[in-house]
Amino acid sequence: MNLFKFIEAVGVFAFALSGLVEARRRDMDLVGLFVVALVAAFGGGTLRDLLLDRTPLFWIEHDSYAIAILGLSTIFALLPVTGRFPPVVLLIADALGLGLFSVAGAGYALEAGTSLFIAALMGTITGTFGGVIRDVLCNELPSLFQQTPLYATCAFAGCYFYFLLTHLALPGELAVWITTFGITAFRLAAVRWNWVLPVSRH
Repeated sequence: MNLFKFIEAVGVFAFALSGLVEARRRDMDLVGLFVVALVAAFGGGTLRDLLLDRTPLFWIEHDSYAIAILGLSTIFALLPVTGRFPPVVLLIADALGLGLFSVAGAGYALEAGTSLFIAALMGTITGTFGGVIRDVLCNELPSLFQQTPLYATCAFAGCYFYFLLTHLALPGELAVWITTFGITAFRLAAVRWNWVLPVSRH
């Protein structure tokens, strides 16, 4: 398993966990847990693969991802109703998934021969759109489309940070993990100190 496939696998788990926690908060049954976890884990990567014309889709090629998510969903469905999860669990899982998927998406795009700008967009799409679909299924306006603490900006800026590290000839694995940690920390800091993009007022 190459590096991008490995971090993609970890990212799948992190985003699946974020989907399961959110679905559990909504008291969904096993089917609801499984569906929300699937779209959270696979939504961004699926859109990336379609745009880059990568076939088969990554989760179809690696069906073990979906099987593992079904197992996790079953465990969550059997947890006691009183076993609630604090919001920080969802926040950390989502921030980690954002970091992992953004780097993987940008790396796959570069391998496909895209420009740096398009690669950064692909990384951002990979890191954010699973969460967008998750929120829609949970009847929430996605935070990506609100004036909330920086989210997509963390991914986009993080991708360019990754490009800079590779340009400086930093070893590939080190550049990946530094960037993943950086995006995750950036997102958590944005939430902690409420960093938002400016909006013009009329």
